[in-house]
Amino acid sequence: MNYASDTYVEETRLGFHFLRSHTWQHHVLRVAINDLKRLTGAQLPQGGVLLDVGCGQGKSFRMLQQTFQPDRMIGLDADPRSLELSRNEAQREGLTVDLLAADCAKIELHDASVDIVFCHQTFHHLVEQERALDEFWRVLKPGGLLLFAESTKAYIDTWVIRWFFRHPMEVQKTAEEYLEMLRQRGFVFAEQNVSFPYLWWSRSSDFGLLERWGLRAAPLPGEREETLINVAAWKPAGCV
Repeated sequence: MNYASDTYVEETRLGFHFLRSHTWQHHVLRVAINDLKRLTGAQLPQGGVLLDVGCGQGKSFRMLQQTFQPDRMIGLDADPRSLELSRNEAQREGLTVDLLAADCAKIELHDASVDIVFCHQTFHHLVEQERALDEFWRVLKPGGLLLFAESTKAYIDTWVIRWFFRHPMEVQKTAEEYLEMLRQRGFVFAEQNVSFPYLWWSRSSDFGLLERWGLRAAPLPGEREETLINVAAWKPAGCV
């Protein structure tokens, strides 16, 4: 069953192949997981149930297992092709991963059944972002952790991304708008739980070449429009 619908914008053929590339695994996924681990500080959880929403082709599974050592891992994606590749990836890595075919706006899991929700570069594909965030909140246990890594409107709304990839442009948000969305839903985080990576691949104007060639200094936070945001946010322990 194909869940790509009004609530989810399916990836292009190029995007689909990019998500299995070395660039994606090494320069995007690995970097994000390491940064999110750092942002959790001393509260890095181990064990429990980890839900990878928008798991794609399963390239995150090994890194998530090594980092958080969950007792159970669940991968959710709306694309049946991706889920099949995720199944193959889990088998290749010798991991047990339960796979769900669903949209993030309707997750078929019990309330308060998950310890960690990992949402990496998934949110900007979702049309019903508020509903998806409500679902993350619902399935998380009180005290549960949301690991949120996203590209902002400043990156998604560039000629490079528009040319090669497909996204619902009407819902794209700035870094501050994503932070406010998380706050409004009730998630808690402090300044040390947020980062704004300014990675070379997120700078579509020159991919950071001018800085690497020493022709200009990299713009500092506050002097640039943020292209990426990573957040470690918690559902407060007293919430249901």
